[in-house]
This record gives sequence, structure tokens and C-alpha cells, in this order.
Amino acid sequence: MNRYPLWKNLMIGLVLLWGLIYTLPNLYGEVPAVQVSSAKATLRLDPTAASDRAANALKDAGIEHDGIFSDAGSVRARFASTDIQLRAKDVIERAFNPDAEDPSYVVALNLLPASPAWLTAIHALPMYLGLDLRGGVHFLLEVDMPGALTKRLDSTTGDLRTLMRDKNVRHAGITREGNTVVVRFRDAAQREAGRRAIQDSTPDLQLAERDAAADDLRLIATLTPQAQQKMRDFAIKQNITTLHNRINELGVAEPVIQQQGAERIVVQLPGVQDVAKAKDILGRTATLEVRMVDDTPGALESALGGSIPFGTELYSERGGGPLLVKKQVVLTGDRLTDAQPGFDGQTNEPAVHLTLDAAGARIFRDVTRESVGKRMAILLIEKGKGEVVTAPVIRTEIGGGRVQISGRMTTTEANDVALLLRAGSLAAPMEIIEERTVGPSLGAENISKGFHSTLWGFIAIAAFMCIYYALFGIVSSIALATNLLLLVALLSLLQATLTLPGIAAMALTLGMAIDANVLINERIREELRNGASPQAAIAAGYDRAWNTILDSNVTSLIAGIALLVFGSGPVRGFAVVHCLGILTSMFSAILVSRMLINFIYGRRRKIESLSIGQIWKPDSN
Repeated sequence: MNRYPLWKNLMIGLVLLWGLIYTLPNLYGEVPAVQVSSAKATLRLDPTAASDRAANALKDAGIEHDGIFSDAGSVRARFASTDIQLRAKDVIERAFNPDAEDPSYVVALNLLPASPAWLTAIHALPMYLGLDLRGGVHFLLEVDMPGALTKRLDSTTGDLRTLMRDKNVRHAGITREGNTVVVRFRDAAQREAGRRAIQDSTPDLQLAERDAAADDLRLIATLTPQAQQKMRDFAIKQNITTLHNRINELGVAEPVIQQQGAERIVVQLPGVQDVAKAKDILGRTATLEVRMVDDTPGALESALGGSIPFGTELYSERGGGPLLVKKQVVLTGDRLTDAQPGFDGQTNEPAVHLTLDAAGARIFRDVTRESVGKRMAILLIEKGKGEVVTAPVIRTEIGGGRVQISGRMTTTEANDVALLLRAGSLAAPMEIIEERTVGPSLGAENISKGFHSTLWGFIAIAAFMCIYYALFGIVSSIALATNLLLLVALLSLLQATLTLPGIAAMALTLGMAIDANVLINERIREELRNGASPQAAIAAGYDRAWNTILDSNVTSLIAGIALLVFGSGPVRGFAVVHCLGILTSMFSAILVSRMLINFIYGRRRKIESLSIGQIWKPDSN
């Protein structure tokens, strides 16, 4: 009557074994490490060469390491202590950045899991710890929306000048005044022609007429509310994307980068203690520029000899070759609306497809028409220094705002170039208005308090269950322990970030999870009071308590999902652990506990009584 088939016992056993394996990495903790990643947008780190370089530098300095690991964008070396870590950082810094004024690589302090290699090989990794548990830095950034609006209006002013020239509309000057663009005319006919041209080509502007004098007729152009809102949304999203790309250089395992309000961005970097390095990377400004290459015979040789021709600058092309580029900027990244990797339709080679706005398309069409056969360089200017991302040859006039860059490019390089062009710079300036550092000692204290609160909560619950329900209470306590095991394993598998609210949710889950076993045990007691045999009472207790357990957990899950959908920050962290805890508690409370009860009582034909505590029977009178 109370026996599971073999397949069900095996399934439950495998689930528990899986839970144990994926929980183990959390018991090993973390060890100090040094991470190396590229500091320049156009410099790609070779993991194999960088690993050998770091190993040789440490060997020459006589510094022992516990392993060097690499991935697509970084190399990490583990060490036994923080003292060795700091010495190793200096050695690796000198090996990778001989010129301290112009570093090519970011060498940052980090923490790595101390899990054995066999656990890492099966992707059994520890949970990420949030800022309040691991320590790190917290920034609140405010996006300069007025600055972004000014930048957009300055760009619009240039666009209108080009438009008036293309449409042969005579004007008396176009200037930006505050948050408006003023277009002056001498007569009403030209003003009307200008109005039609602007309305046809620039729907984001709303126009109003204003006359200062008989010969000073004006059109006042302002951005529509919809265009301003679209600009704000784009600036926030673009800046968040750019921040993600920059923070990857720091090697932060699980950074938090999210919008707060209309114009602010929260950045939390767990494990980062070098605040100066973090501020430097977050505050970095980069601009994209398109310039023409100077292919005048003898000019490059003259520049390499130290005599750079007037109006040009010497750069290095991808691959290290020198390139002489004109100072005149043809286009900036402001004109680029999208950049996606793809393939050349004719040669099927990897390529990057660019999309320009209307003004950029007109400028690019004119430049390419006049420069067929010449090279055009795309540069990323950062910290006053420029680097050439790519320098393709112009094959034909390019119109329509769709541009393709191809040739001498792998698929990976095409993806990298597209990313650089799409998110290489901030869409709007940002300012750090709040800065907070959480030290590792405070994080360790939070972990200790959270662990002890969960531990003592578990002990108190287990003690009550064992006293009140005897053997069934012991089984319930074991099921509760497996629930905690599976919850930690699931969080580790999902690589979720554990915070203090998450630990609170764990403690709450213990209390909620034991409720199912209380319902089952009380139902068994009730069946025994009603005269049922022990075997029948066990079967009825589990079967008839199921509906009540399901209803209570579904209602709790609905509340948890609401917190997950509508909450943010700590509330979402709480909700994730809460929802997963409900799922694991149903498995452990029902399947695991009944499997154990089946092992104890299921094979016995005749049972005199159940060890389930005092059964209070109603008075026979």
C-alpha cells in the first residue's frame, strides 16, 4: 500500500544527488585572483597568448599561483592569499602595460570560486553574492538630459543648413537659441518654402512663425514631445548598454545596472574594491569619427620620418600597420542609428551593416561620390587618443543611409566592430551623484548573520517537529533539509544573485515548507483517531492533504510572482528565492518525506502503532 515503484525512488534519489553536487561549490568559498582584459576597444585579447604571458611573468617573479583560467575576453589567475594577489597584480601590470601612461590592458583585482576542477567542468558554480554580502561599490548616475537635448539641437541646426542648401531655399541664418532652432528669412515666400522642406524631411520638429521685423521673418523649430521622449529613452538604453560593455573589463561576476526613475541609472559592482578604477571606467567618454585616409604618395613615409603633413594625424590600423588620417571629421557617431554584423551579399564574407540617419545619409552619399577608390577610416576617440577600428576602401557611391563594411574580417571581428560602432560611446553625459562602498568585512558579517539566522531557524523548527511528531517529525526535518539543499542547488544552477533579502526569503521558506508536513502529519493523526489502520492512515494522510497543500502554495506563488513582476532591486531578489522555495518545498515535503516513510513502514505488513506523537482522542462519553 505504501510503497513507491523503483523508478520513482531512483528519480528522487537522482534529484537529491544533483542537489548535493550543485550545492557543493557554495561550500568552497572564493579565493583572490587577478584578471586581465583589454582596455582598448580595438585591441582583442588572445586568451592563450595572454595566459602564457601571465604565467611567465609570475614564474620570473617567483610567485606561485593556483591556476590560470581564460575565456573569450579575459584571463584570470588564482592565488592563495590577498598578499600574494597584490604582489602578482604589480608583476602582471608591468608585464602587460610597459607604458603606464598608455595602458593596453586592464589589470584588476577579483575573486574566483575555489571549487575543484571537476565541479567547474560540469558547470557546478557557486551562487553570485550581491553587494551587501560580498562588498563592492554602488553608484547612482544621473544622465544629463538637457545636455543631450542641446547636443541634438546642435545637430539639427547643421541638418537644417544642409537641407536649405539642397532645396535651394535662401535664408538669413540658422542658429540654436536655448531649446529652439531659429531659422531667419528675408521674405514670406522663402519662409513658406523652408517650412514645407522642413515638414517633409524632419517630422520630429514642430514649427511656429514669429516676425521680429518686416525683413526678419522667423521659423521657430522645437522638438515634438514624442521626439524628446524618444531621445530620453534612447539615451538611457544606450548608456546602459555602454556601461555593460565597460564593466565587463572589470570582470564583475554579476553587476547590477538598471534604470531608476526617468534620468538615473544604478550601478552596483559586487566584489570591486578599487573605486578609482571603477569610476575611471564608468566615466570614460568615447566618440566615433569617420575621416578620410591621406593616400598622397610619400605622405605616410614622411609622417613615419617625423614630419607629419599639415591637417593629418598618424594612427595605427587594426593589425598594427601605420595609417595617415586627415583631421577633418566627415561624420560622427551621432549620425549612426544602428550597426549589425552580417555577410556580404556578393562574396559572402563577414561584414558590418550600418544605418545612418537622414542627415548622415546625405553627407555619406556626397563624400563617397567624390571619393571612390579612396580609403575611409572609422576611429574611436577615447581619452584624447584615437584608434582606427577599420579603414575600408570606397568602391562606389553609397546612398540611402545603408552602409556596408567588409574585407579582411572574421565573423568574430565583425561582431566586435558592430558592437563598438553601436555602443562605443555614451549617448548623453552622466554624473555620479551618489557613491557608496561596502567593505568585504561588512559583507562577511552579513553572510555570517544571515547564515546563523537560517541555521538557528532550522534547528528550532527541527527541534519542535521532533518533540511534537516523534519519528514523523524527524522525517519532516530531513525533508526540510533536502528542501534547503535543492533551493541552494537551483539558485546555483541558475547563477542567481543572493542578497540579504534572499537570505530572508530562505529563512521564511523554511517556515512555509514545514507547514506542508504539519498538514500531512495532522491528517494522519486524524485518520488514526477515526479508527483507520496505520497503513491506511499514512496513505489517506498524504492523499487528502495534497489539495490543501496545493491551494496554499499556489496562493503564495501568486503573491511571489507579483513581487517578481512589479518589484525591483531587493524586492525581486526576495521574490526569486521565495518562488523557487515554494517549488522545492512541495517536492521535498510530499515526495521526499513519503519516500522515507515508505522505507520505514511500507514493507511491514502489520503495524501496531505509528511514532507520530500523542494522538488526542475525543472522550468516549
